[in-house]
Amino acid sequence: MAGEGTTLEYTPTWVVALVCSVIVSISFAVERGLHRAGKHFDKNDQKQLFGALQKVKEELMLLGFISLLLSVSQSRIAKICISKELSEKLLPCKKPKEDKSLNDNSHFQLSFTGRHLLAGDSAAGDYCSQKGKAPLMSISALHELHIFIFVLAIAHIIFCLLTILFGTMKIMQWRKWEDKVLEKDYNADEVIQKKYTAVREHDFIRGRFLGVGKADACFGWVHSFMKQFLASVNESDYITMRLGFVTTHCKTNPKFNFHKYLIRALNSDFKKVVGISWYLWVFVVLFLLLNIAAWHVYFWLAFLPLILLLAVGMKLEHIITDLAHEVAEKHIAVEGDLVVRPSDDLFWFKSPRLVLFLIHFILFQNSFELAFIFFIFAQYGFDSCIMGQVKFIIPRLVIGVLVQLLCSYSTLPLYALVAQMGSSFKGAIFTDQAQKQIAGWAKSAKMTKKKGSTHAGSSHGGIPNPIAAPSPKSIQLQSLLVKGSSQQSHLSEKKPEIVEEK
Repeated sequence: MAGEGTTLEYTPTWVVALVCSVIVSISFAVERGLHRAGKHFDKNDQKQLFGALQKVKEELMLLGFISLLLSVSQSRIAKICISKELSEKLLPCKKPKEDKSLNDNSHFQLSFTGRHLLAGDSAAGDYCSQKGKAPLMSISALHELHIFIFVLAIAHIIFCLLTILFGTMKIMQWRKWEDKVLEKDYNADEVIQKKYTAVREHDFIRGRFLGVGKADACFGWVHSFMKQFLASVNESDYITMRLGFVTTHCKTNPKFNFHKYLIRALNSDFKKVVGISWYLWVFVVLFLLLNIAAWHVYFWLAFLPLILLLAVGMKLEHIITDLAHEVAEKHIAVEGDLVVRPSDDLFWFKSPRLVLFLIHFILFQNSFELAFIFFIFAQYGFDSCIMGQVKFIIPRLVIGVLVQLLCSYSTLPLYALVAQMGSSFKGAIFTDQAQKQIAGWAKSAKMTKKKGSTHAGSSHGGIPNPIAAPSPKSIQLQSLLVKGSSQQSHLSEKKPEIVEEK
């Protein structure tokens, strides 16, 4: 035990008490901070952000379980022995030939460097060396793996928070356009007066319609690619797509506040983006497996989030262009305002959710890249063999920052708007109060139907009677639905953002 340091039996009690107090105090402060944030979101009816906070708590709980599992099993893992030939395969760094002391330790993919000789693993190394073998993973390597997983999860949460924060700030700039539209709708003279709109003269068409033909179609993709770097969304884009959404999904409520709906929908999507799903952990494992010396996987992998982000941004911009072409190719003039038709056919594989999945992967992969660079730099220094040469490090940092900024200020706000051009709307179209009422009605109807079927089956020998008289609970449910519908209509008159579901 001497090589492993002083045990708890011979550690001063004041040291144990001091370290324990500091750790508990920090943990308690973090827990109280999360609890107060949850109370703030709940008090202000920010249910989507409250759900995202619960997702963060789940990730922290998973980290705690991983930490406990590694701490408890590290001594047993270090005593698992493998052949020395196997321990020399797929190394992230080449071992110096003149240093033979590295043959029995330092087998973790993130821990190979000529400066780090894991002296604290002498017990596990001696245990396996007596058998002519090498340890599967040293205790020091397990400790470094522990730190890396923690840094990765925290970096992902922080970068997602920054992305949503900056993206929301960008969307808030569109509020003046929403107020302008609502004020225009309130003007009775303009609403009653009939007018005709020349399609090709409309600002939305002039900015998006590029002509008909293969050459124009190719130029349309180039235009969409460049558009995401400049003004990805302008006033005519917002007003036209807002009108298309309101006309399609809530025609009975022309005063619908589309901007508030965008914020609620974005907060709801954030709850999915902030989590680390199982397939993202699979990606981490694959990267650690392929991080082999001379392959420079870490360098080429840095281009993946940038390529995906540019492709997603170009596609979202091209969806707006498709909306303009659909109207311009069919009409010369239209009665009233120009209205676009939302459809799932505009998206890849007819799935708007696929775009959110790609953004989730892009944010995680970029967080992984930056967290990996930070971890290697803090653990081994700038000259580590894993970091590589300067010509490999600088482009990775530049790409990471560029992806973060472009996703925050362009792609995410663009997604928040264009994702509403699908065939269906999201649950965020209702306010939190309306969502609770609808969920309560659905639950009551389901329970009543189940009880009614059971009662009818037992009364007729197990065969339900299709013309059986309605039960008192069915009559009570119908009255509840009628009452709820009247309440919902009253809320719709008081609050413009509440609409009835068709």
